[in-house]
Parts: sequence; C-alpha cells; structure tokens
Amino acid sequence: MAVSQRFRRIEAIAQKHITDGSFGGIEWLVLRGGKPWARGRAGYNDALDKTPMVEKPIYRIYSMTKPVISAIALMLVEQGRLRLFEPLAAYLPEFSEMSVLDEDGNLRKADGPIIIEHLLTHRAGLSYGFIPGCPVGKLYCDTNINDATMPLAGVIETVAALPLAFEPGSEWRYSVATDVLARVIEVICGDSIANVVREFITDPLEMVDTGYSVAASQQDRIVAAFGKDDLNALMDFDDQPQSLIPAELSAQHPLDDQNFGRGGYGLYSTLDDYAGFAMLLATGKAPSGERLLSRKMLELAVSNRIPPGQLPLRIGPLVLPGYGYGLAGRVMLDLGQSLGMTSVGEHGWAGAASTYFWIDPSEDLIGLSMSQYLGSKIPLGDDIRSAVYQALDE
Repeated sequence: MAVSQRFRRIEAIAQKHITDGSFGGIEWLVLRGGKPWARGRAGYNDALDKTPMVEKPIYRIYSMTKPVISAIALMLVEQGRLRLFEPLAAYLPEFSEMSVLDEDGNLRKADGPIIIEHLLTHRAGLSYGFIPGCPVGKLYCDTNINDATMPLAGVIETVAALPLAFEPGSEWRYSVATDVLARVIEVICGDSIANVVREFITDPLEMVDTGYSVAASQQDRIVAAFGKDDLNALMDFDDQPQSLIPAELSAQHPLDDQNFGRGGYGLYSTLDDYAGFAMLLATGKAPSGERLLSRKMLELAVSNRIPPGQLPLRIGPLVLPGYGYGLAGRVMLDLGQSLGMTSVGEHGWAGAASTYFWIDPSEDLIGLSMSQYLGSKIPLGDDIRSAVYQALDE
C-alpha cells in the first residue's frame, strides 16, 4: 500500500463515522515540530439540516476544561501562592470535617485531610453523578450541582456538605475535584474563574474563541450537539447503534451566561485555540515566546502520581490500561498494557462530548480531534489517534 494511502486513512476513518450517522461533524489537527502536519474535517456544523461547517467551528470541550484549570494551579504553585501539600480546608473551610460513605452505606470520619495534590490527581475522595455503583455519586444526582444557574461557590458548598466516597489519597476516581480546584483558584485570585482563565490562559495564548460563553453574534459557529442531555446519564449505554439524537445542553452548559464558570467542564473552544493550549503543555510557552510554565514544572506535571495498587485508571466501565495520571491529565506508562498505538510519555485528556487531545514528546507531536456527541459509545479520539500513528511514516 502506498504511503499516501495511509495518510488518507485519517480522513477515511472520520468520513466513515459521518456516513454511518454516528457523528454529525468531525475536525482534526496534528502538529509535528509545532507545525501543521495533518488537518481535516468531515460532516457538518449541523448534520440534521446539512449546514456546512463554518471556517472555525466552536465546540463545547467539557472535561478538556480540566487541564486548563490544572495549568493555572501549576502557575500559582510557581508563583508561591499555592502548594501541592496544603490542606484544601486552608482555602475552603467547609472541607474541614469530612466523612466517608462506604459501599455498605456506613458513615465514618475521614482519617486524613484532602490536600491540593489530591484535587489535581482525582484522589480527593470525590466522585461524579454518572459513576455507576458509587453511593456518593448517587447523592450528587439528588442535588442541583449540574444546574448552570448555581454559582461555583454554591456548587462546592453543596459538594462539601456530602460525604466522601473513599479516604483521601487511597483511590483514583474521576470526579468534581477540578471544580473544587477552580473554587480554590477563585479564593486565591479574588476573582471569578472565568476572569482568571482569561488572565492566565486565553489572553496570553491568544485563544480568542475560548471562554465560558459565546456571544450571540458568534453562536452560529457552535457545532450542533447530539447524544445525552444530562451529564448524570453520561454512562447509560444501550446496545443500539449510535444515532444523531439532538441534545439540548443549555441547562447545564449555557451559551452566554456571564456568571457561569466551572472547573471540570464549561469552556467553549476551537481546534486551533486548543492546539495553542496544548503547545503550552508541551513547551511551557505562549506564542510570544513568554514562558508561562517552567521546564521543571512541565516535567513534574507529566510524571505519574498514581500508585500501582490504584491502577488501572477506571471511569465507570471504561478502563485506561497502561495509563497513569499526572498533574494535568493521563500519561502513558506501559505500552505492554496499552490497547492502542501511542508512545511512553504520551499525555493529554478528553471531553464528554467527543473532544480529545494528546501530546507525544517522543514524536514531537500534538494531536486533536473534535466533534459534539455527549456520551458517545464510539471512542472517536482513539480512532483518530490510531489513524495518525499508522500514517507517521508519511
């Protein structure tokens, strides 16, 4: 097979998902050496009415918000305004006296405190409403913490009033920890998380289309969303083929609410904007050349912090074999366990609505794929990443 055919497989795989009716629109971008190496798109801005993709589509990036918040926390550590070993209660006293609810329904006082490092690594004892079989997750479902009209401070006060799912530091569980971290950042900076993101990230990185809201004049650029309407139903999978069911997300992810801000999700962004943020995680630098994160901090951020007994990482039924977790996302540790092509040291994260990014230092590569399907049964990011790696000889 000619090498050029391998390169075209990236587009072919994306187009197959569009033709099958599994996704409405897909974009991808791969940088090598900081320069575009592969870029493409398939499908529509709105597949139901066949609206063509606009020049720079805007996506709800959901949990790809998390690395942005983590990067701000690391900047605050470098500035001496935050320490990884500090107790969370030093900033948010409502977390001073926490209890643990075990799977048998028994409550007991937590043995130790939550520290800042636990928030960055999802080992704080917190959970998510969509985690199957988690009693604390079920308690989250009974609250209104997903209501976008609730201020971040109110969300975190509600979380603090509920028990933990496990002793801090004893497990890895995907959780609202980054929302709590965002509230810590608000307390330190004395400003809303939306303003802090603008000051620390989007302004210096020239991410002009990234933020917690989209102005009315730009909302026609937002890619239509399909799949689930509710984050708590994220993992309610059935055995039917994936289809384009329109999703109304504004109750949890508003379009243009200037008071809205979260740590674990909430940002809108574009492929090129987020590529600029990925470059920050790869180089520590802004487009101007200004260093925003030191070389040593980047080394720290992409080092695995999860003990072997807490691996493999699991998000409900989804397992990430071979991966550990650092201070800003997953990191590949063992290719012998990986179920897909990658490299040791590859790191990144994904979003619930089918956005995905990875940074591969050994290949000097940054890859991104974006679509808008909340709760997809198809691992689109893995498919695009595999297509990229099989074409690397091109």
